[in-house]
Order: sequence, then C-alpha cells, then structure tokens
Amino acid sequence: MRRIVRRPRARQDLLEIWEYIATESNLDRADNYLRRLENALRNLATHPQMGRVRPELADGMRSFPFEDHVVFYLPFTDGIDVVRVIHGSRDLEAAWIER
Repeated sequence: MRRIVRRPRARQDLLEIWEYIATESNLDRADNYLRRLENALRNLATHPQMGRVRPELADGMRSFPFEDHVVFYLPFTDGIDVVRVIHGSRDLEAAWIER
C-alpha cells in the first residue's frame, strides 16, 4: 500500500471542508465528499507525478484538482505528503501563505 502523509494544516483543511459541507448541506454529503477525496489521494499516492509542478510554492510541490478543491502535495517514491487542500475559487497563492 502506498503511503499518504497528511500534514497538520492539510488535516485542518479537511476538517474545515467537512464542517462546511455538513453545515451547508448534510452529514452524509460531507462524509461522501471526503470519501471521494480520500480515493483521489490514494490514486495520487499510486501515481505521485500526476499533478502539476508548482515550483513557485515550494521545491518539488505539485497540485492536483479534485472537484471544487486543489490538493497540494509533495511526491515520495512510495506515496505523497499532502500539504494543503484549498478550495479552487480562492486565491491559491494567498491561501497558501495564510496562517
């Protein structure tokens, strides 16, 4: 099995995504969205070079769109290191440096 590391900020992003969907819609929809996102992360872990190279953010950084969000990650030989998960409508570079 491929390794998926979630940095603390990425874990916080995922929690905020779940909370927003649960509040705006319902718990089932929030659970389903995160389940689909986890499947996308497993796919990325299997094919870590799939995403777009983002050298303006950090050395080795890649991004991959998932539905309404963009996953920012660093590839490993055996998986990925998820750094952030940000809504695609946001100014991604500004969101990247917040907090």
